[in-house]
Amino acid sequence: MLSNSEIEALEDILFAEPWGDEAVDFFGLHGIVCASVVGPVAMSADDIFAMATGAEASANTDVPKAFSQAVEKLARDMAQALDMGQSLELPEPEDGDPMNALENWCAGFVDTFLEHEDSWLEEDEKETADLLVPMLTLSGLFEDEDFQKVRKDEKLSRQMSDAIPDSLTDLYLLFHAPD
Repeated sequence: MLSNSEIEALEDILFAEPWGDEAVDFFGLHGIVCASVVGPVAMSADDIFAMATGAEASANTDVPKAFSQAVEKLARDMAQALDMGQSLELPEPEDGDPMNALENWCAGFVDTFLEHEDSWLEEDEKETADLLVPMLTLSGLFEDEDFQKVRKDEKLSRQMSDAIPDSLTDLYLLFHAPD
């Protein structure tokens, strides 16, 4: 778990110039890191930084050490929890709108999936697609009528939200458990 000061330091980095307008918040970053951990493509801190800030991944972008350390710690904690058979818990906002935080988390997760879609769908396309439904639905990235209907229905949104930890575990097992 990251401390509040580590999370604040991450958000200070994410919202800094020149990418502050393009960057995700902590919830979006958590979603990106989570997708990197549970999915088939483990991303480097540099790749995660580029994705989280909208910066071009290149040798010219110096990824702040505090960012790399926090992302590596977050990824290590997630993998360790999953390896021990524990469900991942999504971060909760201390104040503000929990559904907005959830949408940002899902958007970060789904953007990471879309970045590596071929690798994700290579193993078992149907199962992967089924397991991604809660994140796809709640991400707000798609205009699909069914997704919008679920997002507008508080009970259905809660059911989708509640399904995410099990989906993450199943995705992790799909891509990382020995046959």
